[in-house]
Amino acid sequence: MLIVTLNEDKFAYDIHSLVKAFYPEQDVKVFVEGTKELAGDPGLPAFFVRFEKECIRTGIAGADRIWENGLENGADRVAEKNELKRLMYGMLSEITQKKLPWGSLTGIRPAKIATQLLAAGRTDAEIISCMQQSYLASREKAELSLDIAKREREILSGIHYEKGYSLYIGIPFCPTTCLYCSFTSFPICVWKKRVGEYLDALEKEIDFVAAACRDRVLDSVYIGGGTPTTLEADELDRLLSKIRNTLDMGETKEFTVEAGRADSITGDKLRVLQKHGVTRISVNPQTMNEETLKRIGRQHTVQQVVEAFRMAREEGFDNINMDLILGLPGEEEADVAYTIGRIKELSPDSLTVHSLAVKRASRLAGWIAENGISMLHNTDETMKIAAAGAYAMGMEPYYLYRQKNMSGNFENVGYARPGKAGLYNILVMEEVQSILALGAGSISKRVYPDGRIERCENVKEVAQYIERIDEMIERKRKLFGA
Repeated sequence: MLIVTLNEDKFAYDIHSLVKAFYPEQDVKVFVEGTKELAGDPGLPAFFVRFEKECIRTGIAGADRIWENGLENGADRVAEKNELKRLMYGMLSEITQKKLPWGSLTGIRPAKIATQLLAAGRTDAEIISCMQQSYLASREKAELSLDIAKREREILSGIHYEKGYSLYIGIPFCPTTCLYCSFTSFPICVWKKRVGEYLDALEKEIDFVAAACRDRVLDSVYIGGGTPTTLEADELDRLLSKIRNTLDMGETKEFTVEAGRADSITGDKLRVLQKHGVTRISVNPQTMNEETLKRIGRQHTVQQVVEAFRMAREEGFDNINMDLILGLPGEEEADVAYTIGRIKELSPDSLTVHSLAVKRASRLAGWIAENGISMLHNTDETMKIAAAGAYAMGMEPYYLYRQKNMSGNFENVGYARPGKAGLYNILVMEEVQSILALGAGSISKRVYPDGRIERCENVKEVAQYIERIDEMIERKRKLFGA
């Protein structure tokens, strides 16, 4: 265990995230001195942070070396936090002899910084310089953020912000739970007999949305999970019919369904999606290597992925996304290159490249404890292989986000051909439009004109969601004032 002690209860989350980025294999604990007594590993540094009147000091307990930065007189909380993170980054980089691609940035939306600077009238050179100097990001990541910020602004130009909304519907069932997954997901075999009850609850929420948003424009609909296509064709037909018959979709620009895993996709289900005007689907292999599929708990083959993708093309889908994860257990550069080669053969319309994130709630955390974090191999080279593959297919990056504990401290990037970008993906990341989220484990967001954001959650467990559906609706009613 690696310990960080503070003399004030400030910025503990940011400190934890930054230290963890430099020491991904360690359990990191951050606490205020005097509140508890924890013993760290004697072979690891025990860091401390001191907030003083005119400076911040940080260092290693028992060592003479102190890293210190003065604060501007009357500096606000944001300035103080950024100053602290730059200071700690310098210390950690010097001690570990590492540099992080995103520098001191620990937030999940780095493109937001570039977006705000563009809105303030800053030039490209000024924005790149700011990200390099203020956040210590590499030039490559600064340029990526700026490129995406510009593309997002163009894609969102026709969105109804204050008078619009987007809809998310979660289907929390999967054929099996993947090794890395921490989403709300339950084996469909256990819940098959209660799917009808789950749809009953969803229909109640959809009725609420119709009433609450009758004067708003529905810009996008996204059905995710879990794996929505674990539903049978008639169950999908019931859900999509309810959406079409209840909500005004006359101005809806995008209707996405994550078809997801190849072992859940059939011709009957694809035809149901087509019948109801679904405009975008995902077929998500994560890797095109058979051994890795087995290792991560996917009970389908690469050939099934190929067949599912081709079946979707034959059924007329002209906007198909594929998801990949870099850093999966045991995979190296050659494995990523092989996957990209197979994906290029299929030629999807968009490609979402994820860096593996190690979540406590996933089985992957236990797997790492047994096999070691060195089995997770994500590098600058693997990221470049994936990016080069996307560019070779005529795609450009259009959104990105980051998560805690990402392999290699990289990012997730969505690439798309012109006109094929996932609108909902941008909206949920940039938080510029209210999103009503239905289903177990979903989180609704209300975005106010002044930029303030409030949230409410649905319970995660399926039975609780079904039994407490009226309470879930009441939470939304309070949030959206309906």
